[in-house]
Amino acid sequence: MPKTAHDKTQLVLENYIGGKFVPCSRHIDSYDPSTGEVYCMVPDSEGAEVEAAVQAAKAAFPVWSSKSPQERSKVLNKIADLIDAHLEELAQAESKDQGKTISQAETLEIPRSSYNFRFFASSILHHVTECSDMDHMGCLHYTLRTPVGVAGLISPWNLPLYLLTWKIAPAIAMGNTVVAKPSEMTSVSAWMMCKLLDEAGVPPGVVNIVFGTGPKAGQALVSHPDVPLISFTGSTMTAQHITKCSAPYCKKLSLELGGKNPAIIFDDANLEECIPTTVRSSFSNQGEICLCTSRIFVQKGVYSEFLQRFVEAAQKWKVGVPSDPTAQIGALISKEHLEKVQGYVKLAKADGGKVLCGYGVDSIQVPDKNKNGYFMLPTVITEVTDSSRCMQEEIFGPVTCILPFDSEEEVIQRANNVKYGLAATVWSSNVGRVHRVAKKLQAGLIWTNCWLIRDLNLPFGGMKCSGVGREGAKDSFEFFTEVKTITIKH
Repeated sequence: MPKTAHDKTQLVLENYIGGKFVPCSRHIDSYDPSTGEVYCMVPDSEGAEVEAAVQAAKAAFPVWSSKSPQERSKVLNKIADLIDAHLEELAQAESKDQGKTISQAETLEIPRSSYNFRFFASSILHHVTECSDMDHMGCLHYTLRTPVGVAGLISPWNLPLYLLTWKIAPAIAMGNTVVAKPSEMTSVSAWMMCKLLDEAGVPPGVVNIVFGTGPKAGQALVSHPDVPLISFTGSTMTAQHITKCSAPYCKKLSLELGGKNPAIIFDDANLEECIPTTVRSSFSNQGEICLCTSRIFVQKGVYSEFLQRFVEAAQKWKVGVPSDPTAQIGALISKEHLEKVQGYVKLAKADGGKVLCGYGVDSIQVPDKNKNGYFMLPTVITEVTDSSRCMQEEIFGPVTCILPFDSEEEVIQRANNVKYGLAATVWSSNVGRVHRVAKKLQAGLIWTNCWLIRDLNLPFGGMKCSGVGREGAKDSFEFFTEVKTITIKH
């Protein structure tokens, strides 16, 4: 609920506009997912705050865009240095704010946040443009890449700083200025990063952060006529709305959306590697990653063995308070989201599905002070149909469905039988089969005999309702710039 007053003992965030922290008179409660209690007040920004941020970004654009790639690279590397220097406190804040385990924040997400800046600090020094010489016409053609202007960046709540920096880093590396809106549910790490920007040498107005909800702050940002570019990560439904709002202005859009990602396990898979990796791909970060596996197809020859061993491995995953270094799963983001995820399990049971472990089967052990936290055990469902909602809709929680299949042709058709097309994993020791299946799967990322190994140089993104556009060294360079073809007659 929006608030006009706040408890002085709570953390109160402020917008970051034009290189300064700017208080807001309206606030939103932000909850600690591990206790269910309000611990932070987030600005409930509206059109006026977004307008101020856009004007600050516009004012900063001429100077920032005129700096050389080498100058911008130094600033990005300095931001990365400062994130590394504050890794522990950022990780603790991210864990408390989002509900993820402290180990996930410390070992993966905050290090990746700094690496995002280092990666683009390096990549902008190595881009080349095209040139064509037409001697018979006496002309030389070449291309030039220029920054677009003010970039509107909207990031989600599941990997807060990780995905926010994945947008900010390429945007400012290419010479744009930005107005970013993190999720109102996970705003603390973005606010903490703002404190580092001045020390890193980021000029005022180059990076502006406006906190608030999608219907207010987000709507004002995506429909602003002076924001020619929107990069959004989140739900497909929100992306459809953004597309409609952007259409009158012909904005450039990059939309990284949901997934209903299959894992395909053939009977020649190495189960010693496959099972622990597929458990991890199903339940990491409480299953709140767009790349998580939520449909597992297992060839009948190994189905019974896989199912038994997978359930045993899932039951060993420890659900605990996020600050517990031994916990493998923390708390889900909110009470509403927890109830939504649990609702899918109830739907599966009503449709004749069988819940082998997790919600409704096993009990959670957490300290008394965390009894109202949003915890859920890794849950495995079988005996549902491919057309069931659990197999068709993105659940975005620690729930996965396991079903048998007979043939290669059959499983490809079943894996593709959803509206999403973000990621897939294939497990087989047959190299020819791996190549055949990967070619036919409708997914933007396909891992074989592994999961979540990324080369940031290569494209990231999905097809169908999983997104529009790609992100990565070359793709981000092209998205955050405009290309000109220049012809010189000599």
